[in-house]
Amino acid sequence: MSSYKNLEDYDQEITNEVKDKYTSILGGIGEDVTREGLVKTPERAAKAMMFLTQGYDLDPVEILKGAMFKEDYDDMVIIKDIELYSLCEHHMLPFFGKAHIAYIPNGHIVGLSKIPRVVDVFARRLQVQERLTHDILECLNNTLKPQGVAVVIEASHMCMMMRGVQKQNSVTTTSGFRGQFEKQETRNEFLKLISSDLS
Repeated sequence: MSSYKNLEDYDQEITNEVKDKYTSILGGIGEDVTREGLVKTPERAAKAMMFLTQGYDLDPVEILKGAMFKEDYDDMVIIKDIELYSLCEHHMLPFFGKAHIAYIPNGHIVGLSKIPRVVDVFARRLQVQERLTHDILECLNNTLKPQGVAVVIEASHMCMMMRGVQKQNSVTTTSGFRGQFEKQETRNEFLKLISSDLS
């Protein structure tokens, strides 16, 4: 399945099951689930969770294959500052930030909008940032078969900001490189370009 679903297009049976569990959770923490402000909260929370984890139902390989074109271009293609929002699998709290992605084509290019969609597919799952970086990197590398791929993710984690060490200004950076980007010169060019303001 390669297209995005309508925001409210969820399996009703599963949504009702998740809704009932949220009702139990709210009651378990001492809330009155019948009060006005909370009456519809379990349903809203269920739909929000279905949206935030819709990546399980999407195929990133099909997304890429649906927009691959033969092209002789063989220089670096960079898409930087791709917004991403995900849920940490340890506490189910959000982490969010930006992905910077580059590839060097090897006979095929891909529609530019497809790369942010691939980021969304993997981000809309319960994740850790390290695996998210790896998932994106390997999907692009295995599907496009380019000369090289680079992925850098910078993100803030609510599990560090709201609980635990409570460090509001910390940012976690992860990276992965394949092919030509494993060469220091190519990698440095990519890192310089994503850190510069070309506007």
